[in-house]
Amino acid sequence: MIRKIFLGLALVLSILIIWNWSLVKYGVEQGIGQAKIVWNSRSVETILSDPQFPDSLKAKLRLIQEIRRFAIDSLGLKDTKNYRTVYDQKGKEVMWVVMASEPFRLKPKLWNFPVVGAVPYKGYFNKEDAKIERKNLEAEGFDVSVRNPQGWSTLGWFTDPILSRMLERSEGDLGSLILHEMVHATLWVKDSVDFNENLASFIGDTAAYEFLKYRFGKNSVEYRSYLEESQNYTKYSGHMLRGALGLDSLYNTMKSTDAIDSKRKRKEKFIQKIVDALDTLSLLHLKNPSKRFGGLLPNNAYFMSFRHYDSRVDRFRKEMNRKFKGDLKGYIRYLAKKYPM
Repeated sequence: MIRKIFLGLALVLSILIIWNWSLVKYGVEQGIGQAKIVWNSRSVETILSDPQFPDSLKAKLRLIQEIRRFAIDSLGLKDTKNYRTVYDQKGKEVMWVVMASEPFRLKPKLWNFPVVGAVPYKGYFNKEDAKIERKNLEAEGFDVSVRNPQGWSTLGWFTDPILSRMLERSEGDLGSLILHEMVHATLWVKDSVDFNENLASFIGDTAAYEFLKYRFGKNSVEYRSYLEESQNYTKYSGHMLRGALGLDSLYNTMKSTDAIDSKRKRKEKFIQKIVDALDTLSLLHLKNPSKRFGGLLPNNAYFMSFRHYDSRVDRFRKEMNRKFKGDLKGYIRYLAKKYPM
């Protein structure tokens, strides 16, 4: 009887693996890629004692440890083993994230994974695999973008290291990034990427200001520099979110019977207007932001990324101020209780 049960379970498991082979293969490849990074990482203590490691970067490593402690003690974010090791990227990118959207609708392509649920992005540790994914999606008619994230969270499945390129960031930007990823390790709602990423963006940015004020002072160069960076990004992101709303309106006027070429031309003309209007923004120390695209227009996947990360930030801020009078730690405690991992 027991033998039959085990045989039955083995059969079911085999069927599930065959049925979900692409997902299983992807999961194994990602696990191996992440494991290689973890395996080849060195402890922060080891690097700090290395006389060959630049003092300026050692200062950034010490700062990250202060950010971690601030996040845990002052915000109540989860204490994990993350960011206690360092992975040397040797100046190279280590991950490529693929995002896709329908061509005439701002609707993302979703991938379903265990634990995290449906997500609008797919990461690869191998550039060629990302290029193949992009090619396949474009062949299906999707608008596709590929970007290199400066950090990511494995939600506790692995020990997330400090990536060496993180140390190139300013103090405020570094703080925002570390805090953003620590939020993911504390709170993640399945099938709700827009909620998760917008919340992490809100807490990361808000807490970065609090940390800089605590560590350097509100009149410090570090605080003022991050204020300029953040204001620039807020204006840029707001412009792209308004552009996304305009694209929604444009796509709603299109009919299924309209010629593809006609729809594409209308779309490109509208996006060109969005890009050209970037130069009307009063961005500090940044002239002609429209030139950043190098003549290539952004596509729907690009606009969708701003919705995933920035479209709900103001809602979270208003809720925190209304319910908790600006108490970020109290707000995080409330959310962690409301959405237990």
